[in-house]
Amino acid sequence: MPPPDTALPARLLLLVLDDNLDAAVAAGLMDYVPGPGDDALLPGHADLPARLLQAQQQLQRAWAARDRYQQRAQRLARRAAERDARRAPAAPTPELKPALPPAAAAILARAKAKAAGKPI
Repeated sequence: MPPPDTALPARLLLLVLDDNLDAAVAAGLMDYVPGPGDDALLPGHADLPARLLQAQQQLQRAWAARDRYQQRAQRLARRAAERDARRAPAAPTPELKPALPPAAAAILARAKAKAAGKPI
């Protein structure tokens, strides 16, 4: 295992102070673990370990909030789709012949009886 890069925490802090969090994450911010002497790497920045840990925590909270928001959006979309499916009109039934009006049914019955040779 290679020795730890002692300049890395200083570089990470400079990126965090420049508000370049994307570059800091790419450089390994989320893997940072405070080491002995990190508070003396940058003159005037004895709070280096605390600042980097704070940046890690802020990013973790932001990512967790983003995940919760995405899960909520998915849940709301699913519920809306289910609600729309319940409200949708029923699927059309297969073509059924409409019932004859009573007068037409009586005429048809007489015509069938006459054709069959039965008295009415």
